[in-house]
Amino acid sequence: MSPGCIHQNPRFLTRCHLGSDSTSPAVMRRFLLLYATQRGQAKAIAEEICDQAGAHGFSADLHCISESDKYDLKTEAAPLVVVVSTTGTGDPPESARKFVKEIQDKTLPPDCLAHLRYGLLGLGDSEYTYFCNGGKVIDKRLQQLGARHFYDTGHADDCVGLELVVEPWIAGLWTALAKHFRTREGQGALTWAPGDSSSTEAMQPESLHMQSQMGLLRLNDSRRNDSEVLGQNEMNRGRSGAVIEDPESSLICSVPPLSQASLSIPALPAAYLQVHLQEPRGQEENQASVTSAEPVFRVPISKAVRLTTSDAVKTTLLLELDISQTDFSYQPGDAFHVICPNSDSEVQALLQRLQLADLRDHHVVLQIKADTKKKGAALPKHIPERTSLKFIFTWCLDIRAAPKKAFVRALVDYTSDGPEKRRLQELCSKQGAADYNRFIRDACVCLLDLLQSFPSCQPPLGILLEHLPKLQPRPYSCASSSLSHPDKLHFIFSVVEFLSHTPAAVTLRKGVCTGWLAGVVASVLQPDSLAPHAHSGTALAPEISISPRATNSFHLPDDPSVPVIMVGPGTGVAPFISFLQHREKLQEQRPDGNFGAMWLFFGCRHKERDYLFREELRRFLERGILTHLKVTFSRDAPLGEEKAPAKYVQDSLQLHSQEVAGILLRENGCIYVCGDAKNMAKDVNDSLVEIISRELGVDKLEAVKTLATLREEKRYLQDIWS
Repeated sequence: MSPGCIHQNPRFLTRCHLGSDSTSPAVMRRFLLLYATQRGQAKAIAEEICDQAGAHGFSADLHCISESDKYDLKTEAAPLVVVVSTTGTGDPPESARKFVKEIQDKTLPPDCLAHLRYGLLGLGDSEYTYFCNGGKVIDKRLQQLGARHFYDTGHADDCVGLELVVEPWIAGLWTALAKHFRTREGQGALTWAPGDSSSTEAMQPESLHMQSQMGLLRLNDSRRNDSEVLGQNEMNRGRSGAVIEDPESSLICSVPPLSQASLSIPALPAAYLQVHLQEPRGQEENQASVTSAEPVFRVPISKAVRLTTSDAVKTTLLLELDISQTDFSYQPGDAFHVICPNSDSEVQALLQRLQLADLRDHHVVLQIKADTKKKGAALPKHIPERTSLKFIFTWCLDIRAAPKKAFVRALVDYTSDGPEKRRLQELCSKQGAADYNRFIRDACVCLLDLLQSFPSCQPPLGILLEHLPKLQPRPYSCASSSLSHPDKLHFIFSVVEFLSHTPAAVTLRKGVCTGWLAGVVASVLQPDSLAPHAHSGTALAPEISISPRATNSFHLPDDPSVPVIMVGPGTGVAPFISFLQHREKLQEQRPDGNFGAMWLFFGCRHKERDYLFREELRRFLERGILTHLKVTFSRDAPLGEEKAPAKYVQDSLQLHSQEVAGILLRENGCIYVCGDAKNMAKDVNDSLVEIISRELGVDKLEAVKTLATLREEKRYLQDIWS
């Protein structure tokens, strides 16, 4: 690509189909609206902005950031608005990877986007160390290329509720856009000078300071890494159910002043799907019809082992998959996706509540409503054509997802009972933000819970298909090396259980994927033994569908002499088992090779109940594969008058701070952290800051910078989940 000519690269930002004729009054009020989404939240927020634009006198040109043939930042004269989510441990979403790669091209001149004025809204979760980093990466690079804000960046925190920042940010956007266009019109668009400070002063959205304040509020002040670690990368684990303590205020009723207040209710989302049900015609349905960017492999489970005792707090299982008949490949540190369904009982209960149980085998035919007011309305890509109602609710839609405010607002119009209608209005209103968080979001309330709590609500099928998000596959870390286990793939998980509280019932639920997997292998489950096992007779092994996951950098160093520190309590030990198995085979192949030290900091609750891979780790230690094994047991009482030297992995790191600092700061070693983001990963990060500060004799700010450098050098790597 020639310097300064971004649009010459066909994979990047070709010219917008609306053109950039800045003399046209219609285009003058147009702004380019891009979103980068992983699970659909950024897209939904961008669509909300698009829907509101017309009422404020603007026209939004909405595109996914990956649709590089539909816009051109190099020649874009209109203001730009970007909504960006964050995935992994602080990465831009997959849909933004090509975009980020292009703008990070070092041959681009620093003024190639100097004409561009933009506002950016980042989405993230402060339970992760690198909060909103997906948006921050794009924000920083746009400024390095000369672009400037017309509106200050917002950082919305899913830990406390995205809407706390999203709603005031959107509300302030219209004033900022109006000021931007007035400034340009006053100067004359054709003679507008990008360097004129009067045209670039960024508006500050009201209440954006709320993010930094609310981010400090933790839903659970207890920062413990052992008992709260949920299943390995279980994306639907949810937050623990919030017990409703106030008998006068609940999901279905509120107390004054909310019940007497005038409400600011969001606009009704434009309906856009027309649904027809047809009698089944014998078409075969399978998971392959669910759209996936990656190939899907159907593989048998060749072994299932329980790693914890029957009296352990959580049940942890190891599954072995037979991948010999596929071209699926992996390396230690990789993760992969498991494609899982919703619970049969929950699907049946939901269809029964919707009065659709008798039609569950009918095929769904979708069309865009001819009179829809939704701009850019499109059929949901995650709903296959002409599949049954039951299949769609089982494999395609996330029926466990907490209904978003826009969904609650849509349900209002299909609720006939006056008090129920009023309460739904409260829950989606600006005044009801606290109640929405408490009784829907934090209580793990799903659509079925909501419909059971509001009996007069009878939404049509189309509304549900518009608002229920895609059922996402669940990522799991590989817990084996293909050198040690050819044609096999191991992974581990804890069966997630949590309470959902509604006025109708207190329900004990299992994780969507972990609960399903536990049921699938129940008939072939073995006790705690890693001895080889084969299915007897002609019994068929249960099968599941998996797909590769985008590659990451959570891999062993290319140079095996580099020392390694691994921190993985609970199921976070999974990728490190693959590391150790891999290293063992390498050392067998090269007995005279130079291999660096390998430290493992592992933690669990009880030595005799949930010490995962105990015998295998001991063998690695005896053979010298693992040079240092530091294990903590958080709930085992010390013997006699002894005081436990360390309770959690972060305590153990502190006890060995000199060795840890030496490996990271003097020996150019690497540290890997895998597990719970909310508690453990934050505590480990804080401990590393303290260790660096103490051992180098610098203040904590300097220690934070040192740790950031390690991350940039790919020597501080995390694979964490919330």
